[in-house]
Amino acid sequence: MSDLPKCPQCSSEYTYADGEMYVCPECAHEWAATAATDSVDQAKVWKDAHGNLLQDGDSVTVIKDLKIKGSSSVVKVGTKVKNIRLIDGDHDIDCKIDGIGAMQLKSEFVKKA
Repeated sequence: MSDLPKCPQCSSEYTYADGEMYVCPECAHEWAATAATDSVDQAKVWKDAHGNLLQDGDSVTVIKDLKIKGSSSVVKVGTKVKNIRLIDGDHDIDCKIDGIGAMQLKSEFVKKA
């Protein structure tokens, strides 16, 4: 097995070294060899729209009207969301909103309450 890291963009295992860079032949992503070792040591940090650190169980407030995809409903500005769960992905907050139900939010559209 190869000791080269997987591609950070598409998770392909077919990466190869090209001098000081790693290259993914599937998506053509290139990154520095030192960046691969640094990213392993760092833990994911979630921040709200104002730069405050978020943790599981925090309460947040929505700072922008958010349309709900596939519905005519809207999450209004000022909606308070309690007991959030932080997840990896594009939408990094998993929560339940009263009157709407379970959904995922982006941390850039909330502020810590």
